[in-house]
Amino acid sequence: MRWLLFLGLAGYCSAFYDPNCNGKQVMVHLFEWKWTDIAAECERYLAGAGYCGVQVSPPMEHVILAENNYPWWQRYQPVSYKLYSRSGNEDEFIDMVHRCNSVGVRIYVDAVVNHMTPTGVSGVADGGSTYNTNGHARDFPGVPYSAEHFTPRHKCPSGDGTVDDYSNPSNVRNCYLYGLTDLNGKLDYVREKVVGYFNQLIQIGVAGIRIDAAKYMWPEDISATLSRLTDLPTDQGFPAGSKFYVFQEVIDQNDGAIKVDEYYNTGYVTEFRYCSKIAWGIKDYGQLSNLIDYGWGMARSDRAFIFTDNHDNQRGHGGGGNVITHESPRDYKQAVAYTLAQDYGFTRIMSSYYFTNTDQGPPSNGGYSTADVIINGDGSCGGGWVCEHRWNVMKKMVEFRNAVVGTSMENYWNNGNAVAFSRGNKGFFAMAKQGSMSESLQTGLPAGSYCNIIDDCASSIQVGADGTAQISINNYEEPILAVCAGGCGGGRVAPGPISE
Repeated sequence: MRWLLFLGLAGYCSAFYDPNCNGKQVMVHLFEWKWTDIAAECERYLAGAGYCGVQVSPPMEHVILAENNYPWWQRYQPVSYKLYSRSGNEDEFIDMVHRCNSVGVRIYVDAVVNHMTPTGVSGVADGGSTYNTNGHARDFPGVPYSAEHFTPRHKCPSGDGTVDDYSNPSNVRNCYLYGLTDLNGKLDYVREKVVGYFNQLIQIGVAGIRIDAAKYMWPEDISATLSRLTDLPTDQGFPAGSKFYVFQEVIDQNDGAIKVDEYYNTGYVTEFRYCSKIAWGIKDYGQLSNLIDYGWGMARSDRAFIFTDNHDNQRGHGGGGNVITHESPRDYKQAVAYTLAQDYGFTRIMSSYYFTNTDQGPPSNGGYSTADVIINGDGSCGGGWVCEHRWNVMKKMVEFRNAVVGTSMENYWNNGNAVAFSRGNKGFFAMAKQGSMSESLQTGLPAGSYCNIIDDCASSIQVGADGTAQISINNYEEPILAVCAGGCGGGRVAPGPISE
């Protein structure tokens, strides 16, 4: 019996860490895209570009805030777990998941289960469910939840009942975040409702979740919920016994009592310090040498979920501040390129829309209806969508990261103006801050000729028998070189070494 218990615990502890995408290494967040557009993008672009999968915006039923001009954050105020949102209805969601799975692109849901709507509101949500949090009411009949399912006031140590002291875990996890009604995750009833939602996603074929606001949830509550999930369905292409992939939003910048390592047992954790570190490094290449700073408390590599920017911090929210975004395209390309070239963490690329104020919702047809994503003849996007994931550097570096998986950074070189390193004996990367460099460097590669995938083989390097090569870059807008042994992207772009 003890052996059976041990095996069960071992299996549970090994869950949540596999993104279920056959070794592919890069996720993209198609922020506020409609389900119909995501399905099309999986088929026409993401599968061929080698993306692992898509993080989608919260699919559950949410409030409609016409008085705020339908802001993006209305998606983070749930009313029920019905699959009805600004991105589409349940049938469209299921169709998207199935179509993306059929071409090997996985779907990851942004799951909002820490809370429901704010207090002091009532109305009818987009899927028809009512809600009422006026006074002491906490009525969400679409789930259903009522007042007894929310964290009791006496458990919150703050004066006004909202989170206001990040040095106190009970304040952070038992009080109302921004006045949002805090679900009591200790209750078996609440856990079962969340489990029901997650298992519905699993049955459809969703590969994993981002747990929004996980920092504000007790780790043992998350663990108890995840322990009840079913395996992923084999009819959607998952091997038997596959588990949900989990990454948890934990904003830890050494500025409070909550630390990322508290959440290691339930999946990956978002490493927001990486956003600042890569931004500082692109501004000052010398700082790239100390990009991963465990002394600052950064998550260990096999638990770190990293990104150059995300939907929150590109707007100055949620760990915002020192962040590079698409608004500085030359620096942003370098930041994403370096992120995908180095060997720390599991990576996600942002795909944004343009905005003039930080609350602004996605491009619309007027009001609530989200506009279609327009694909221009040159492959870029129009209609207010940025589509960074389609930029040349991003596409090529996704291929590079997939090609060098399983290797570590070696032969590191940095003179403050340019940086270079190998990924084992599978790849070599270099980048020049001012757009040009010429240095003889150790590549770690077998002798031969290798073409630079960034410029579609307009440039190349010749590696000698000792592994060295003259590394030359002369490209101001995209000052990057990336080559692979055996070809990046499964040989679709760059040939392997041609022996001398």
